[in-house]
Amino acid sequence: MANSFSSFSGFLRKVIRYPKHFLPCHSTRKVDFLICGTQKGGTSALDTYLREHPEVCMADRKEVHFFDNDSRFTGGEPNYFRYHAYFSPRSSHKILGEATPVYMYWRDAPARIHAYNPSMKLIVLLRNPIERAYSHWNMERARRRDPLAFWEALQNEKERCARSLPHQNHFFSYMDRGFYTIQLQRLWQFFPKEQVLILKSEDLRQKPQDILERVCDFLGVSSLPNPAPRSIHSIRYAAPMTEREREYLRKVFEQEIRELEQLLGWDCSNWLST
Repeated sequence: MANSFSSFSGFLRKVIRYPKHFLPCHSTRKVDFLICGTQKGGTSALDTYLREHPEVCMADRKEVHFFDNDSRFTGGEPNYFRYHAYFSPRSSHKILGEATPVYMYWRDAPARIHAYNPSMKLIVLLRNPIERAYSHWNMERARRRDPLAFWEALQNEKERCARSLPHQNHFFSYMDRGFYTIQLQRLWQFFPKEQVLILKSEDLRQKPQDILERVCDFLGVSSLPNPAPRSIHSIRYAAPMTEREREYLRKVFEQEIRELEQLLGWDCSNWLST
């Protein structure tokens, strides 16, 4: 009896803390689009822009982490009820979306997303992988997850990430996340290219009106007028990247950046020169 009461009490605490996960869902509508990458690439800014759009229902929080949660995909079909509980669409909302940038990086996520909704539209923001790696490390450092200096973290990344096998590592994958071509090709294995919009992070920062026009056109909603430039979750660095660290990352990513230019028809020469 005592064990039963304890279990029931634990269940009630969960209901009180996460009521939407246990109460009937507001909607059975499927999610229409994802901002799926890349981490530290401007996804928070795009998320906040789209929250202002009257025709777009964004998830109740950024980074739902549904399709990269391996535990949800063991033992049969996942519980999409829990996923839909993050959304509260109104009649004015034409589409539903959410932003979890690790989806692009997580190997099993594209297949899971396709199984859920093969018509899903995906938005990818790509940032200079050299700058992205340093921003990622600064975030983990600020959160007290990484005690290593940036140079040491780079030198030890392979070994640290290997400890997570057979899973990927969320926290210390500073360089690994910057190999975009393999991640894009994985997305294209499941989704046609017309369902994947790929943008440069610096373009969203420097000319938000132009980029948001492209995003709204891609999503099939009206334009979002006069968006004010913004920077979300930016962290002041204690010190700039050293020249040794930058040169090391240039060598790591030079071939990758050249291949990305060929793949997308982009000019990314400034990524290697800064």
